[in-house]
Amino acid sequence: MSEQSNLSGALSYLNPEFLKSVAARPIRILSEYIEPAERLRRARIRDTIVFFGSARSLSPEEAARRMDRAHEAIEHADTLTPELKAMLLRAEYGVRMSRYYQDAVELARRVTEWSKSLTGNHHFIVCSGGSGGMMEAANRGAALARGKTIGFHIELPTEEKINPYVSSSLVFTFHYFFMRKFWFIYPAKALVVFPGGFGTMDELFEVLTLIQTKKPRKIMPIVLYGAQFWDEVINFEALVKWGMVSAGDLDLFLKTDSVDEAFNYLKRRLEELYVSPEKLDEVKLT
Repeated sequence: MSEQSNLSGALSYLNPEFLKSVAARPIRILSEYIEPAERLRRARIRDTIVFFGSARSLSPEEAARRMDRAHEAIEHADTLTPELKAMLLRAEYGVRMSRYYQDAVELARRVTEWSKSLTGNHHFIVCSGGSGGMMEAANRGAALARGKTIGFHIELPTEEKINPYVSSSLVFTFHYFFMRKFWFIYPAKALVVFPGGFGTMDELFEVLTLIQTKKPRKIMPIVLYGAQFWDEVINFEALVKWGMVSAGDLDLFLKTDSVDEAFNYLKRRLEELYVSPEKLDEVKLT
């Protein structure tokens, strides 16, 4: 802190130079706990269904546009160069991934409609990371059902934008990854994980570790959506074979390619855990 700021006489909690300093880091961390907690309390949100997945996934409309551009580029080329082949391959995988985008929209829409029909204290609000791809799809589906939907955004060098489907009063932007992760898990009652990269894998395995070690006292149903993707990318059975996890640990999640199966599983498990009359007085945030 400069000598000038020391002599300014400003109240410490109104001094922006101090609040941005290394010394004030604990205050900034605490702010990323208290401010979201207060906003969620005012919005009466205590239960979320978290959707994870790649920010790179395309909507069906955008995937079709990229495929058209790839075909057009090939038609106007004299030869099929390695660059054009790569462009076509990316477009093809974009179309394949767009199916998951559309399924995420539909699943989020259906769980939101079901949640809105519930009486009592528990309403399950769709929550995502707030940017594009699968996160956009989840918020989009909830918005189609005219429900509240949360975006836990993070400051990144890539300057990812908040998607337009997040409820305006429920946009949260974090600086610290670990505080964002806290808010993903603290109110979560279920997790749906669509195909994704390093970030998605990080979030999935962190949640599986927390559940495996019983750190959250609540039970959290998990859906891995896109069985073909998950079977190809992660060999869960090999972890059991090598003794790294127990066979029972694979029961922590459901793998599926069906919106119907995913929705029915989430609905049944959440009703058993939180909605049935005998459970209403038992549930507490952990």
